Amino acid sequence: MIQLTDREFHDLVAFVRSNFGIDLSKKRLLIEARMYSVLSEKKISSFTEYFSLIRRDGSELNTMLNKLTTNHTYFMREKSHFDFLKNVILPQQERTNRMRSLRIWSAGCSTGEEAYTAVMTMRDYFGPNSGWDYRMLATDLSTHVLEAARAGVYAPESLKNIPPAWERLYFKRSGDAYLLSDEIKREVFFKRLNLMDDFRFRNPFDLIFCRNVMIYFKQETKDKLVRKFCDVLKPGGYLFIGHSETIQRDAAEFRYIEPSIYQKG
Repeated sequence: MIQLTDREFHDLVAFVRSNFGIDLSKKRLLIEARMYSVLSEKKISSFTEYFSLIRRDGSELNTMLNKLTTNHTYFMREKSHFDFLKNVILPQQERTNRMRSLRIWSAGCSTGEEAYTAVMTMRDYFGPNSGWDYRMLATDLSTHVLEAARAGVYAPESLKNIPPAWERLYFKRSGDAYLLSDEIKREVFFKRLNLMDDFRFRNPFDLIFCRNVMIYFKQETKDKLVRKFCDVLKPGGYLFIGHSETIQRDAAEFRYIEPSIYQKG
């Protein structure tokens, strides 16, 4: 197996952290294991040679990021968030939102289950042909997972937690996979976005999902990202993070609601 030298490891960690916010400082063995097949396939004999390649080839950089980031998710993951959306946020919006328009962002959307679950939750609450416009933006750094999300093809285990009615309404069995219906897919716009870049959104959001993404970041990077989320939320808007994640009290103007749920003050 091709091994990282200390200098190569340091350079890679610094490059990925600086450009993408991801902290790989404790992932040396993972890097070697996951990148070995890529280097072997390209007949590259050292990580130094490979790093030179990724700096001049954007598609090769995407390949590396796809290999080094974990994208495990499924429908209705962390169900309490979708219960809160259905039981708290949507009734609030129904009472106060005269425009009948909701803007939601799934940041770090992986293969799309989170965004699609939110759409199905809103469709379940409002009903079809409700007149509500619930626009859903879903972004990720990885082009590989975005392609999978747009396709909407899922293994049976990804659907294990959804209500049986949703499976009947929104999915079609095809061999060993389930195909998501077009009526749900067309409600989500997928886009590649690096969370370290400046955010340029025309309108603010009512809700942002950023779950199990910041676990890869240093505290300083987390705090900066949380402030950026705060800036693009409407007053009273919500931020959902992973259950293993927390927000520093002085990081931004967020009010703690319950574990992993925060509201902009």
